[in-house]
Amino acid sequence: MGDDDGAVVNDPASDSSDSDPLALAATEIDSTIPLGEPGEAVESLRELVVYLIENLVEDPEQVSVIADQRGSVVQVQVRLPEAELGRVIGRGGRIAKAIRTALMIAGSRHHLRVSLDIES
Repeated sequence: MGDDDGAVVNDPASDSSDSDPLALAATEIDSTIPLGEPGEAVESLRELVVYLIENLVEDPEQVSVIADQRGSVVQVQVRLPEAELGRVIGRGGRIAKAIRTALMIAGSRHHLRVSLDIES
């Protein structure tokens, strides 16, 4: 048998993070996180809630969304008419839970915890 018997040899010179799929994935994920200013993160979270809620209710003009940041926690308050609560909360709280999950994911991109209060 010769030196070329089909064995794979790892060459340290060619072993860079460019060939490591996990390193590439981590780089891609990290490069897509818009950190920006803290106020921008809070405003983008507020706009996400506005978009979701206004597409659920019949009269978007009656919806008020306020976001306030204290440290690494963002408190989002949604006020809407009592007649619209059922549409936003959903059966068994499913819609409200989905909105909270979306906020949790969006907040984590900015290293923030987000809480959502829905009231009439």
